[in-house]
Amino acid sequence: MIEVVSEVHGQAGLVTLNRPKALNALSLDMVRELTRVLHAWAHEPAVQVIAIRGQGREEPFGAFCAGGDIRFFHQAALAGDPRLDDFFTEEYRLNHLLHACRKPVVAFMDGVVMGGGMGVAQGCRLRIATERTKMAMPETNIGLFPDVGGGFFLSRCPGHVGEYLALTGQVIGGADAAAAGLADLVLPSRELEGCWAGLAADAAGTLRRLQQQASAQSRGGELLGRHRREIDHFFGLDSVAAIVHALEADASEWARETAVTLRRRSPLMLHVTLEQLRRARQLDLAADLRMERDLVRHCFHRRPGAAGETVEGIRALAVDKDHAPRWNPARIEDVAPEQVAAFFRSPWPPHAHPLRDLAPGSGA
Repeated sequence: MIEVVSEVHGQAGLVTLNRPKALNALSLDMVRELTRVLHAWAHEPAVQVIAIRGQGREEPFGAFCAGGDIRFFHQAALAGDPRLDDFFTEEYRLNHLLHACRKPVVAFMDGVVMGGGMGVAQGCRLRIATERTKMAMPETNIGLFPDVGGGFFLSRCPGHVGEYLALTGQVIGGADAAAAGLADLVLPSRELEGCWAGLAADAAGTLRRLQQQASAQSRGGELLGRHRREIDHFFGLDSVAAIVHALEADASEWARETAVTLRRRSPLMLHVTLEQLRRARQLDLAADLRMERDLVRHCFHRRPGAAGETVEGIRALAVDKDHAPRWNPARIEDVAPEQVAAFFRSPWPPHAHPLRDLAPGSGA
C-alpha cells in the first residue's frame, strides 16, 4: 500500500496520508515521502496551493493522523535501532519545513489529530477542523512530552490553555481547537469533500473563500470556555506540584477529575513538559525544535532500553496494554529538580546538533 498519495490537480498539490488501519500514524517512510513531496512542490510553479488530509477506514477524511508510530518507537528503542534517532530528526525537519513553506498549505483536521499529526497540521497556513475532530497532545500519558513543535504552538495558546493541554493530554473538539488558536476554521465534515474538489478545480478561488470564512467565523469552545477561568488559575501556577495540590484542594468536580488525570501521567515528564512550555514562550520555532530534539534524545537514551520512561509508557498503553505504567519516580512530589534539569542539557555541542542548520525565526 502506498502510505502517502500525492497528486497534482490544476494548481493544487493534494496529499493523502494513507495508512487508515493505523489511523495514519506516521512511519519513517511517510515522513520521508512527505518531505520529498513538499520540497518538490516548493519548486514547481504549477503548484500554488497544497492540501493534506487523512484517509479514513471507509472513506476519505475521518482520520487525519494519530501521531508517530509508537510501536516502532518501542521496538526500535529495545533493539538499539538507529532509525529511531533518524525518525525524530527527520520528523522535526518536516515540521519546520511546513511552518516555513512559502506556499499556502491547508490541513483538513477531521477525526483524530494527535501528536505527530498535530506537528503536521500546526505548520499549515489554514487549519480546518470539524465536529468530528479529536485533537490532543497526549504524550505525558506515554512518558514523553508534547514534541513536533508542541512547545512552540502550545505555549502560544491564550492564557495557560497550552499548559493545560500539554500536561493533561485532554482531547478537544473543533470548536475548542479554534478557541485555543489551534484551528482557523470549523466546517461540517460533510463539506470537506467539496472543499477538496474545489481546490483541485480552482485552487486560488477556493483557498480565498475558505480564508474569508475563517476570518468571519466566531471563536468559542464549550470545554475551554466553561473552564477557562479555572485553567488559567491552576495551570498558571509555578510548578507541577503546586498545580496538582491546588486542584486537589478545590471542591469542584472538574478540579478533582483533572487532578486524577495528572496523577496518572508520568511524574517526571509532567515536570519536563511544564519547563519545556515555559522556556518555549521565549523561543522561535527552530530553537524550540532543537530543544525538543535534545529532550527526545534523553527520553530514549538517558535510561536506555526498557528502563526508559517512554518505553515503559508505550509498553503499558500499546504493547502489554495493562495501563499500569511503572513510572520512575512514581510520584510528582518525588521528582528532583536535577532530574528535570538534565533533560535540558544538550547531548550535542552546537556545531554538531542534528538540527543546527534550521533557519532561525521560521514560524515565529
